[in-house]
Amino acid sequence: MKLSRTAGYALAATLQLAEADPSVPIPCSRLAAQGRMPERFLLQILRSLVTHGILHSTRGVEGGYTLQRPAEDISLLDVIEAVDGPMKSAPPAVEGLSPKLLDQLATALEDVTESSRQQLADIKVSSLLRAAGKQNRSTAAAAN
Repeated sequence: MKLSRTAGYALAATLQLAEADPSVPIPCSRLAAQGRMPERFLLQILRSLVTHGILHSTRGVEGGYTLQRPAEDISLLDVIEAVDGPMKSAPPAVEGLSPKLLDQLATALEDVTESSRQQLADIKVSSLLRAAGKQNRSTAAAAN
């Protein structure tokens, strides 16, 4: 599965915010610098995440972004569809196939898309953080 750059940045920013203190808003400039993302592009992405109820924005000098919901309630599907729109299957525009074969192809692609959507919905931001924490601990333990 190939993600758009937009979805990649959205996931990175959401994960950064999930790791941060939820009571302290993080400015876009800091998220962009830490994630090596273009700030103006990231700002558009963050606005979309706010619109879709994933992030909360706070204005002012001490402003920035925080998660709107707990990390346990945010799935990868939520983030991806917030910036890229709903995942849909689209059969290729090909000629020379019978209508019945085209229907079979469309059905197969719809099944794959729905399965992917369900898998992404099942992966929560919090589970990625837990897995990374365990991995980091085991890597540090192996290094000692």
